Amino acid sequence: MYQADQVRLFIKPYCGWCAQVMDWLDERKIAYQVLDVIRDGRAYEEMFRLSGQTLAPVIDVDGRVLADFGARELAAFWRGLDSDD
Repeated sequence: MYQADQVRLFIKPYCGWCAQVMDWLDERKIAYQVLDVIRDGRAYEEMFRLSGQTLAPVIDVDGRVLADFGARELAAFWRGLDSDD
């Protein structure tokens, strides 16, 4: 499994997909930084700059971005990180 140097997860509170993604990361003991885009306007702007959209979650893994996804899409994205190197 890909070993990330930096994982940033942009979320909105009460977002079911966001909670699902955090569970997926936690189950795999992947460290990540949570950025609440409702509370933090700068995080919101960063999320929009990275993804071009306002939907959450958005994940930035070592500069590679996946936007508006659930755990299934994250699993496929994560598998592809090894082949991107």
